[in-house]
This record gives sequence, C-alpha cells and structure tokens, in this order.
Amino acid sequence: MADNTTHESEHRGFYGIGIAPALLDILAKHKFSEPTPIQRQAIPAAIEGKDVVGIAQTGTGKTLAFGIPMLQILAQAKGRGLVLLPTRELAVQVDEQLNKIGRPLGLRTAIVIGGLSMKPQIAALARNPHIIIATPGRLLDHLGQRTVKLDAVKILILDEADRMLDMGFQPQIKKILHVLPPNRQTMLFSATLPREIMAIASTYMRLPIRVEVAPSGTTVESVTQEIFVVKKEDKLWLLKKNLAEYKGSALVFTRTKYGAKKVTHSVTMMGHNAAEIHGNRSQGQRQEALAGFKSGKYRVLVATDIASRGIDVQGIELVINYDLPEQADDYVHRIGRTARAGRAGRAISYVMPEQRKEIAAIEMLIQKRLPIVKLPGMPPARVAPPQRPPVTRTLTPPNQPSKPFTPFNRRGSSRHFRPRR
Repeated sequence: MADNTTHESEHRGFYGIGIAPALLDILAKHKFSEPTPIQRQAIPAAIEGKDVVGIAQTGTGKTLAFGIPMLQILAQAKGRGLVLLPTRELAVQVDEQLNKIGRPLGLRTAIVIGGLSMKPQIAALARNPHIIIATPGRLLDHLGQRTVKLDAVKILILDEADRMLDMGFQPQIKKILHVLPPNRQTMLFSATLPREIMAIASTYMRLPIRVEVAPSGTTVESVTQEIFVVKKEDKLWLLKKNLAEYKGSALVFTRTKYGAKKVTHSVTMMGHNAAEIHGNRSQGQRQEALAGFKSGKYRVLVATDIASRGIDVQGIELVINYDLPEQADDYVHRIGRTARAGRAGRAISYVMPEQRKEIAAIEMLIQKRLPIVKLPGMPPARVAPPQRPPVTRTLTPPNQPSKPFTPFNRRGSSRHFRPRR
C-alpha cells in the first residue's frame, strides 16, 4: 500500500508538496506540469521557512526551486526577497522567470545590475518591490548612495553559490550580509559546492537542510562529452570542421575577451552568423547577442565564462570549449548549457598536448573519463612565407652629398643644444 501511495504521489505534478492553490493554477497555465527532482525535494522544506542548500546539475530548474517558495511566502506575509547572482545575464533570466509566476499574485520585482543606468533602477526601488534581483557590485553602489534599504529582507537567495562565495565575491557578500536582518531565511543553490565554500556558507545559515539530487560536479547523462587533442594553431581549423559537422546552434567558450573577439571574427569569416558576449561588451550589446542567439539570428555565440552560468537557452546542440576553463568547476557549468530540460546535447573540448593536468582535474571532479576523439584529417601543411630581402632606406636624395647632422635648439641655432630628458 505504501509503495502504491508513493508511486501515485510521484505522478501528481506539483500537487502534494505544499504549494498554494493560486500558485498551482499559475504553474498549470504556464505548462509547468512535473517538478524536477531538485524542485520536488527543496520546495517543501523552503515553504516551511527552513534554510536550504540545494545542489543539482545545471539546467534542472533551480530557479523555480527557490522562486516558488519565496513567492508563496511573500504573497502571504510582509517582507522582501533578495536574490543575489554572479552575472547580469543570469539576473535578467531569473527576473523574467519570477515575473512570469509572481505578477499574477501582485508581486513586483526590481532588477539591479551593472552596465545600465542607475536612474531607472532607483525609480524601480522607490516603488517598494517585493523582490530585488541583483549582482553584488551594483547593489553595493545603491547601498552607498542610500537608494535601497535591506532591513525588510525576509528571504535571501544566493544563486550559483560557489561562485558567489568564492574569493572574488566573498568581500562584497559579507558587506551585504552585514546590513541584512539576522532573522531571515537563506537558501543557496548551485551545481557545485566544494566543502570549503560550504563551510563559509554554513556560518550564515541556521541549521540548513542539504538537498542534493546529484553529487557536486555531476554532469547530465544526456550530454555526450569528448575531447580533441590539438595544437593551438590548429584550433580554428578544427572549429570550422566541427561547425560544418553539427548543424544546430553552438556555444563556443574562450578563456579571454580578446580570444572571444578573435574567434567571433573567424567564425563570421567561415560564413556563420555569430555574436560575442564578454566583459568588454555593453549591457545592450550582450542582451542583443543573447536575444539573437535565442531567436536564431546568430547560430554561434562566442563567450567567456561570464556566460557559463548566465545562459538559459533551450535547444543548444553543441558546446565547444575552444579554451579549457581556468577552474574545473566551470567545465560543469559550461557544458550544462546544452542538454537542458531532458534534451540531448554534445560537449567538445579542445585540449592542447601540454594540458594534461587540466583534463585530469576535470575528470576527477566529474568522476568520468573523457574519450579522446581522433582528429578529422590534418589541416593543410603550412608553407612558410618567402623571406624578403631587407629594405634599404636612402636618407639623402640621390646625386646629393650628405650633410653632417646638426642639432638645433628652439630658435634654430645649434650653439646651445641641450638634450631632452
């Protein structure tokens, strides 16, 4: 009997996990029919007001796992929610998702991110939103200008917690935590959560419940992963081959901004519509590139790790690590951009012969050996450019005797020449 009850509950969709009827209706209207494993386990505990640490593979619905409980709690009682994220793109996507579910309940959001004018954000904050979605740096700017108050924050969400609490964001997070009410609910969600970061996170939480639907660093099974061992100078040749073999949308990751710009130009010269996202692009340019990638205007999007956690685009067929990431954790987030929502996908990494340690670190994290694929034929042999004879410059006109060099001072006289220092 118990087995039948459990079996039935597993197929009741979002019913039976504590969600209010009004929210159930909204979820049904938006075709959210079945909760993901992280949603099914995290939502009941979060609705009860407990602190939660959620670990799940990227693309498994973490936004609704914290969004549904937060919206339900704020719809029933006074208070404010604060969602902190590492990138502007991820903040925009979370804002869109929460607005879709929260607007019918009368809940308003305000997005506070860098790269945009402060004035519209100040106006949005002045309207007393129920939820603030922010990147840490811009939120600190508003705190410094006293255009926002956080004393009413009832729920704090740290999305992509491993990145938020690493050495780069930790000082900013501490400043924000200092002005938040100590009596609050805190939830952390991420695909990876190393023990060192967990120790830091635990100091800010009250007996957190750990919800782990996959071990930290686990990759989605539906992603076919493979590596090519290739020399640096042959990467563009291999990229051309891969883009010709796979016809769907492709997300290409580089390590540097300059590399992203260079690869985007090369891909365009190959005949593909391509756009780039990195730190040197304005917010408007980044939004246009992402929107164009979603709509199909751009088949290829070239990005730095700024986009490894900030892109939620359904149907990306191929992720190419043109450069390996600096940290093994970022590999998990990068390849998680494909095979989302149960779809299949492919992740290809270009590995230079001297990068054995980087691959070993990735394989240790994901607990899987990455198959090495044979290169699809070698690129044409490179012919060295012909050696040109050195150019001899004639400093004096022909048929004219050269004159000795005479330095001049400002008045045209050579008597009082002083060298410049």
